[in-house]
Amino acid sequence: MKHLKRPARHRGAVAATLACLLLASCSAGSTATGSVGKNSLNIGLTAEPANFDFTKTAGNAIPQALLYNVYQNLVKLDQSGKIQPQLATSWSLSKDRKTYTFHLVKNAKFSNGRPFTAEDAKFSIERVTSDWTVVQKSQMDVVDTARAVSPTELKVTLKRPSNDWLYRMTTRVGAMFSRTGVSKLATEPVGTGPYEVKKWNRGDSITLARRDGYWGREPYFKSVTLKYFKDPTAMNNALLTGTINVMGDMQSPDTLYRFQNNPKYKVIEGSTNSEVVLSLNNRSGPMRNLKARQAVRHAIDHKALMDTCWAGRGKLIGSMVPPTDPWYQNLTNQYPYDRDKAKKLLKESGQAGHTLRLRIPTLPYAIACGTVVKSQLEQAGFKVKLDQLEFPAAWLSTVFKNADYDMSIIGHMEPRDMQTVFGGKGYYTGYDDPEFRALVKKADQGTRKDQITYMRAAARLLSKDAAADWLFLLPMLTVADKDITGLPVNYVSESMDLTGLGRS
Repeated sequence: MKHLKRPARHRGAVAATLACLLLASCSAGSTATGSVGKNSLNIGLTAEPANFDFTKTAGNAIPQALLYNVYQNLVKLDQSGKIQPQLATSWSLSKDRKTYTFHLVKNAKFSNGRPFTAEDAKFSIERVTSDWTVVQKSQMDVVDTARAVSPTELKVTLKRPSNDWLYRMTTRVGAMFSRTGVSKLATEPVGTGPYEVKKWNRGDSITLARRDGYWGREPYFKSVTLKYFKDPTAMNNALLTGTINVMGDMQSPDTLYRFQNNPKYKVIEGSTNSEVVLSLNNRSGPMRNLKARQAVRHAIDHKALMDTCWAGRGKLIGSMVPPTDPWYQNLTNQYPYDRDKAKKLLKESGQAGHTLRLRIPTLPYAIACGTVVKSQLEQAGFKVKLDQLEFPAAWLSTVFKNADYDMSIIGHMEPRDMQTVFGGKGYYTGYDDPEFRALVKKADQGTRKDQITYMRAAARLLSKDAAADWLFLLPMLTVADKDITGLPVNYVSESMDLTGLGRS
């Protein structure tokens, strides 16, 4: 029987995560706190949300801004990646590993004034399978029933044991919604968190305001503005001129030297969940051919690419698993750089005459790496046409929704997303392998040791099948005013948690 008690929270606690998205990157900074006020914070980001409804809109930009700040979950991830209480004070798991009993906080209220109860938790869990449309909704399929025993007690019974489900409750699918507050999610989010959306200047910024009457301990900053930049240089200048206070995930690592020796700033370098993936369309076009995909993987000199487009910062991983996950293994040796072998495989594939459409989003890392990928593939005999698609709208519509591409480059930053990205032909990658799905299922239902064993086997299978090419893992490069406290070292969740940030 597992029973966890709620830890005490304090204003200066380390943030569960201030990281940037992978389908977007964040950044911010300032040299003078007086420019925005001591109790205000400005953060620079790269990808602006298309709307506020992450139940129907894909990508990480929305949960990055709203999760843990506007919306809360029963449980959350702390900065070390451990599951901690949030709206649940404690929970237990039955001996058959199928029934969770959650004890909830007693005084939480939504921003619309309604109290949060177990009925809202039941409603939120059931709504994922009934009303959500994003691919993450399948993470709730394992739930059999959710029952409100009392206003502060919830029982959730799973169809089978699952190692993964409680972890998923720390992500967007575990967000708690008001039963009377879901009619305008795209424009009016209603949550129990310490912040609410105060203002949205589309194309420029989103301002979150500290909420009066919040049930928990209020965060340090009264106001937080998320300011969006398409140009990394403009974001750097915003930090240098005091317009922003924190660059959470720097998008021009070759300019890091400008801040490292400046006493006005602190620089933190850590890790993320953000695998920069050279996506291959396994469903249609030339990349359906295994030898063509294998040729792509042998054609990429990953170290040279990372050195060229990301100043050598990051980590080569060779798989869809970051080092912060328990089942990480270094798979970079499965497809070593070998241009002659790539040429041979391309010829054998019969796809040499096709022009590959490399369609990338207008995100800094994708733009920087796109030309390098194109050059390396062409040196191996491929014909490549490079297109830049405006992000998020054009890329999400063309590549993610309609799979109208042969290759793309995107940073997948959602935690533990291997089975989501490669779990079926319905996803934009189009990878559909029964053996892979069987391995993931065994990992979920077995012991903790089984989970590691089978998830590693699943990652090896993906790599062997050349389902994609993993260029490198984005680093967490944080640059901030020296007095900003609570900044995380690693990015471990899909939330940019503002609640532990402060000033010294």
